[in-house]
Amino acid sequence: MRVITERAARIRPRLLSLALFCIAAHGCSFEVETDSDSDVQSAVENMLAESAVAWNEGRLDGFMDDYVESPGTTYIGGGGLLVGYEAIRDRYAPLFEPGSQRDSLRFEDVRVRRLAAIEAIATARWVLHRGGEITGSGPFTLVLRHTSGGWKIIHDHSSSDPAPPPADESS
Repeated sequence: MRVITERAARIRPRLLSLALFCIAAHGCSFEVETDSDSDVQSAVENMLAESAVAWNEGRLDGFMDDYVESPGTTYIGGGGLLVGYEAIRDRYAPLFEPGSQRDSLRFEDVRVRRLAAIEAIATARWVLHRGGEITGSGPFTLVLRHTSGGWKIIHDHSSSDPAPPPADESS
């Protein structure tokens, strides 16, 4: 029994050193970035601008092009969690049917931060408007992954601002 204990005592520091080396080496590999945050910021701003153009022109496929076409892509909104590209597309499709009314879309206050070499997080506001009147708005958060097709959404969490209180008719 004593022989095993002495052997374990000699091996334990080596194992600890090896484990620390592996952790350090693995952790450092995530710090390698090929683009700066400003490059990602610009790319995501351009992506969202093109998305708004597609929305405003009534092109569902163009609007959906920002999402990774995967069963793992997710969306959270007022209706709860949607899982999969097709479920997200189905959520938006009625807004693009002939004769449907869809207010104009723009994005504001876009902020992007790189999480890793191929992942980033973006926060912003969506604004729907008709003429000079805002008809809906809210904050959103996107988790993005850099793919061969550029930066794409793997998770979208969109919220709506609360409706303004009704005007007091007694004044």
